[in-house]
Amino acid sequence: MQAAKVSDTPVEFVVEYLLKAKEIAENNANVPAELRDNLQKALDIACGLDDYLEQMSSQESEPLAELYRKSISHDWNKVHDNGKTLFRLPVTCITGQVEGQVLKMLVHMSKARRVLEIGMFTGYGALSMAEALPENGQLIACELEPYLKDFAQPIFDKSPHGKKITVRTGPAMDTLKELAAMGEQFDMVFIDADKHNYINYYKFLLDHNLLRIDGVICVDNTLFKGRVYLKDSADDFGKALQDFNQFVTNDPRVEQVIVPLRDGLTIIRRVPYTPQANTQLKSTVTYDEVFRGVQGKQVLDRLRLDGKVAYVTGAGQGIGRAFAHALGEAGAKVAIIDMDKGKAENVAHELTLKGISSLAVFADISKPEDVQKMIDDIVSKWGTIHIACNNAGINKNSASEDTSLEEWDQTFNINLRGTFMCCQAAGRVMLKQGYGKIINTASMASLIVPHPQKQLSYNTSKAGVVKLTQTLGTEWIDRGVRVNCISPGIVDTPLIHSESLEPLVQRWLSDIPAGRLAQVTDLQAAVVYLASDASDYMTGHNLVIEGGQSLW
Repeated sequence: MQAAKVSDTPVEFVVEYLLKAKEIAENNANVPAELRDNLQKALDIACGLDDYLEQMSSQESEPLAELYRKSISHDWNKVHDNGKTLFRLPVTCITGQVEGQVLKMLVHMSKARRVLEIGMFTGYGALSMAEALPENGQLIACELEPYLKDFAQPIFDKSPHGKKITVRTGPAMDTLKELAAMGEQFDMVFIDADKHNYINYYKFLLDHNLLRIDGVICVDNTLFKGRVYLKDSADDFGKALQDFNQFVTNDPRVEQVIVPLRDGLTIIRRVPYTPQANTQLKSTVTYDEVFRGVQGKQVLDRLRLDGKVAYVTGAGQGIGRAFAHALGEAGAKVAIIDMDKGKAENVAHELTLKGISSLAVFADISKPEDVQKMIDDIVSKWGTIHIACNNAGINKNSASEDTSLEEWDQTFNINLRGTFMCCQAAGRVMLKQGYGKIINTASMASLIVPHPQKQLSYNTSKAGVVKLTQTLGTEWIDRGVRVNCISPGIVDTPLIHSESLEPLVQRWLSDIPAGRLAQVTDLQAAVVYLASDASDYMTGHNLVIEGGQSLW
């Protein structure tokens, strides 16, 4: 049976008191009509808020909907055979649909991969957060009562996200101590448990580094029916939460905001240490760039490309497409350059769907007029170029004695001459502004002679790309432009899986210590690193990514 509806949140109490005031006004002929009208207007606003918030929230998944229906219809009196009540959960403890969507949104926004929940109750909040975690994400839920694990687990098992949830039953503090002993750390923590222990959970989380720097703690019920700020309130829970809120406010390790959602949701962020925030440790801390980060940025933040303008040639497919996605995901605006305008537009559309600013540009990089127009179009659109990713190339196979001048010239015109023209045209823009990152795609073939295929013109052209990179990298670094290259090994493409090439693939695999071909995604982190400020001291370098093949 469903528990009777009682006032739980400050807004619900306002509604309750307004209804009483309205009843008094209606029974008193001396109350002015204007006062009655204003009471009704206040009621309309207060009564409609929660329903409106629920209507405007994103639609919940079917497992969540099922769990919510099960929660509000369940008889929360667990009764032993002898009639003794073992467990009673008030309906006000059930996480609402709006709160669940807020938690889900916070997981998305914080990009959390590991979440800790203290106080699972019905499991609605846990499943909401799990839906926002990546496939390899994990949520550990601490729940005192095994009965609640049994209640939620069948719904977790139905959801594709339920596998991310591990429920640990028993006292939450015991679980926290076990997690701390194992050196565990979390991106986000949600606390909705026994109110008197909120402050103890909070202290333990921060004192034992269970929350990473920039991690988020969300705490439910921190307005507690308005009793945390009502001067005449003597409620024990209200007093405990009042003390908790004040403690967090005074804690220099964090910053917080209380959101008046339902019964109050506090969002707390752990901030990086500064000497001003904790003078007691100042004498023991070497507060340099190693500690605080270069320009205050932690190492992963230094890989961000926010506000940068990039282009990638040969970006309509394969490695170039993967590079374009990677640079865009890191924050850059990306121009997609390709000889096939349709393919360029398709990739640009892909980036747009991911919220990345993009531009499709047709260019044949073997033609100097196309290269200059490509640069002019990008500068006209976005004002500058910070990152030039010269990736376009071709490969033709023939025995050396049969290699024609036409094949040689065609290969060099794109692989080396075209790369040079792109470096030069982009370099002029970068040298003028005193900053730039040029990343050329070379090949493992610049280091070894791949076999058994015969590809003289390709191998020689890619060796030229490496020497071009080394020369420009040393010549331009003192003017703020770094030039590096990436040498991939054999990359897995649909063409490689054709029946005619199967024997060749098996031969290649026998030459690769890693035991597999490269995926284009294996190269993405490298291009982001070379494009970022984190690689400022690297220039003229050939970054080889080939699964160890060049070492055998």
